[in-house]
Amino acid sequence: MPKTYGLTGPISEDLPEEENLIQTRKLLDTMKSYNVYENNLEFEHRERVFRRLESLFRDWLKEICIEMNVPEVVTEKVGGKIFPFGSYHLGVHSKGADIDALCVGPGFLERKAFFTSFFAKLKAQKEVKDIQAIEEAYVPVITLSWEGIQIDLVFALLSRRSVPDNLDLLNNSIVKDIDIRCVRSFNGYRVTEQILRLVPNVLNFRVALRAIKLWAKQRNIYSNKLGFLGGVSWAIMVARICQVYPNATTSTLVIKFFKIFSMWVWPIPIRLIEVEKCNYNLPFWDPKVNQSDRCHLMPIITPAYPQQNTSVNVSRSTLAILNEEIHRGHAICQEIEQKKAKWSELFEQTDFFQKYQYVLRHVKMKIDIATHRTQLVGLVESKIRLLVSTLERNELVSLAHVHPHAFPGHRKANKNTMWLIGLVLNVKDSERCKINLECSFETFTNIINSLARSSDIYDEGMSLSVACLRREDLIYEPQQRAPQPSETLPPCHVSPVSADKQGTKKRELLHRSETPSKKIKDDKVCSIIHPNCMS
Repeated sequence: MPKTYGLTGPISEDLPEEENLIQTRKLLDTMKSYNVYENNLEFEHRERVFRRLESLFRDWLKEICIEMNVPEVVTEKVGGKIFPFGSYHLGVHSKGADIDALCVGPGFLERKAFFTSFFAKLKAQKEVKDIQAIEEAYVPVITLSWEGIQIDLVFALLSRRSVPDNLDLLNNSIVKDIDIRCVRSFNGYRVTEQILRLVPNVLNFRVALRAIKLWAKQRNIYSNKLGFLGGVSWAIMVARICQVYPNATTSTLVIKFFKIFSMWVWPIPIRLIEVEKCNYNLPFWDPKVNQSDRCHLMPIITPAYPQQNTSVNVSRSTLAILNEEIHRGHAICQEIEQKKAKWSELFEQTDFFQKYQYVLRHVKMKIDIATHRTQLVGLVESKIRLLVSTLERNELVSLAHVHPHAFPGHRKANKNTMWLIGLVLNVKDSERCKINLECSFETFTNIINSLARSSDIYDEGMSLSVACLRREDLIYEPQQRAPQPSETLPPCHVSPVSADKQGTKKRELLHRSETPSKKIKDDKVCSIIHPNCMS
């Protein structure tokens, strides 16, 4: 009897026909034109850096054991291992993407040593630049650049004296009776590894996920921090489609992705597996038990214990935007099937400035200390969704859409950073809008100033400002990357920038009078893909 993946049986087990294979080849050719794939040299460089990092970590473990006067037999067998996770482990990282990695050490160490002793060892390497330890983060992390590759390192301790090479971190006993910070650090690898084990064809899953990630970035809806969806959420959604179409080729998976999720009835959750609820007293997403979980608008649940909602930041506005973009994708895929459209149309960049009549411009900052500037930019970006939440409660605001990339200020004031929020308003009087929104602006500014002071990163030269402008009042000089000689541009592809670096592009804004598109209503969804998922 063939293996069944997921909570239900497949919707279709049909094998690909010739037309499906032709469409897959066209999709792959289109994706390659966006220059998101690494070449062999870049891939080998990334692998070499990762191996060097793991070797350095193992050397450090032995050194720290010697400093602690650990018995020689324990020191020799202490091992140590680094597990990649995120897009790199899933095999869908794009050109220039960072590496997320989990460092696992023996339980007799102290977590503090990783952020002090190992941090110092890393900093001493000539290949390492821009290193920073962020211990107070929800998941404590060391960030650094190694020969141009950005790396985020998290740390977890194993409840044993050594870390063998064949360690299976999917065993739930791994997270029993350990520090919650270690649980969170383990979670990244455990989730991505479980996703790979829950799809019937890993290769097809990877290519389909690359396509969906490219689409989401082109359409400005790829950001967990700003209330959209991040990499893990998109991966779980694509994995669910792979489970119910186990024999489908990549193009079919992408088409079915938009068809299924254009009919999805939120907040029915997306889940890949029934996660066992161990009695380890860890936070576990369960709307039957946790009242706050019932308020989540778009639950997409991780497939490893303790299960969590990856899309907890989704708001009313971002859900509407996500639904609108998925419906757009479905309409284009229907035309592709009818040979009335090309795949390049799916990946067209959205024109954020043409879509919204009013735009909030915020936050203008002038920071003289470089380290404070980096931290303040991160602080503001992580809290923008609070401003969106406040705006959504305003009777004049129908929808608020944060542009996922920060913009530099005027070139004569290069210490400024701006974020833009497109607004759909229920009022035509801009003066009334300005007066009505000032309270929201003031509250947000006070929150940022307070958090900056409590984190010791407040700078007296910092100024924050929020302004509501009509789109024609925003004028930028276009700065677009020239196409690479090896790239073949699809007909509808505007300014082919790397999917991870779209925020560096500026747009010239002209006077326009077009109104924003309206939200498309949901249809009913096929019950086979989510049978009674709340139970």
